[in-house]
Amino acid sequence: SGVISEVIPGLVFSLPVFTMDFCELVMQEIRNFYASKLPARRPNSMNNYGIILNEIGLESFIFDIQDAIIQPLAAILLPDEGSELESHHSFTIRYKGGEDTHLDVHTDDSDVTFNVNIFGNYSGAPLVFCGLVGEPDHRLFRTAYQHELGYAVLHRGRHRHGAEDITSGERMNLVIWSYSHNFRSSSLSQKKHQKEARPPDARCVSYTHDRDFGKFRTWPKGKKERFLGRGWCPPRGKE
Repeated sequence: SGVISEVIPGLVFSLPVFTMDFCELVMQEIRNFYASKLPARRPNSMNNYGIILNEIGLESFIFDIQDAIIQPLAAILLPDEGSELESHHSFTIRYKGGEDTHLDVHTDDSDVTFNVNIFGNYSGAPLVFCGLVGEPDHRLFRTAYQHELGYAVLHRGRHRHGAEDITSGERMNLVIWSYSHNFRSSSLSQKKHQKEARPPDARCVSYTHDRDFGKFRTWPKGKKERFLGRGWCPPRGKE
């Protein structure tokens, strides 16, 4: 029908899912929580200003999205991981000057990731996609995707990606990590690392995960002291 676009053929997909009015309704809920000053656990170690949606009363809403949108799409587009999704971890990500301005390239702790832009008055912050973890092109640049309000990106959790620096304004995204017990119990989920096809592209190296980051990029301020010596990728002998 032309509704679904292939950002990377067979791997990453984009489609409109929320109207502008619906995005504003979701944002009202999130703003109300921020205004309440209630304590909030952060979604993960790379996200300092997001909110776990299950913990602010939106769990049933997220399950509805998973059942009505993510599951039927994933079963067709990403059938190995997405044929039977039964649980999730859902949260927001906020990019803003003086806060989190980017997200280092990484893979998600999910089987299928659904990422929709719900607020955008900003410039910069493209979503960079590289290769799949363990594949020869794991750290090779594939494309950069620019979020649009109300549009979602759907991809495997093991697809390396990251958000580059926001240059002005603020962006908010709603992210749903979906899990499949059947996939995680199968041999398909076992990670096998192949030798890299060639040296990595600079946009696809990670200061959080890559032990050779400094060979290809200058360390961001404050990151070398925190992460040098902690990287694991690529496994030794797979460079």
